[in-house]
Amino acid sequence: MTSVFSVEGKNMPCTVIEAGPCVVTQLKNVEKDGYSAVQIAYDETTEKHASNSLMGHFKKAGVTPKRKLAEFGFDEEYNLGDVINVELFTEGDWVDVTGISKGKGFQGVVKRHGFAGVGGQTHGQHNRQRKPGSLGACSYPSRVFKGKRLPGQTGGVQVKVLNLKVIKVIPENNLILVKGSIPGAKGSYLKIEK
Repeated sequence: MTSVFSVEGKNMPCTVIEAGPCVVTQLKNVEKDGYSAVQIAYDETTEKHASNSLMGHFKKAGVTPKRKLAEFGFDEEYNLGDVINVELFTEGDWVDVTGISKGKGFQGVVKRHGFAGVGGQTHGQHNRQRKPGSLGACSYPSRVFKGKRLPGQTGGVQVKVLNLKVIKVIPENNLILVKGSIPGAKGSYLKIEK
C-alpha cells in the first residue's frame, strides 16, 4: 500500500495494481456454452511451463502462452486476440476486487476469532491464557455443535472487497491506484470487476 494526496490536500491510502495487458483467448456464447462470457489471459509464460492442452488453446486464439485465465461478462464486443488494458477504467470508477487472502496457517481462537482467553494467571491457571475455555454442553447432547468457533486453518480463502474507488489510472505502465486495501499478498493475482 501507499498513499496519495487528493486535490483538497487529504492523504488517501491506496493500493497500486498492475492490471494488464490481458488478451482475449475465448469467446463464449449462449448457443454453444449456455452462457455468454469473454475469457482473458494474463501474465506471460514460456511454452515449457504451459500444459499441452493450454498450448493448443492459446494457438487456436493466436496468442503467446499466458499464466492465468479468467472469465468476465462484457457488454462490448471483442474478437480473439484483442488486448484489454487499464484504459477500461477511469478515475472515479467503483470496482470490486477478488483475491486469495494471506494464509496464516493453523491458529488458535485468540488470533482466529478474537477470543480473550481464559483470563490471567491467577486461580490456579499457569498454562491456559490463550485457550478457548469450556467447549460444549452437558451429558446431553454429549458433543460439540457444528460451526463452533474453534482453532483451525486461517486465511488462504477467496475474499471479495466491494466498492473500491479508482483514484488514478496510469496507462503507460498499466497501473491503477485503488483507494483502500485489497486481499492477498504482494505479487498475487486479482480479479477486478467494474
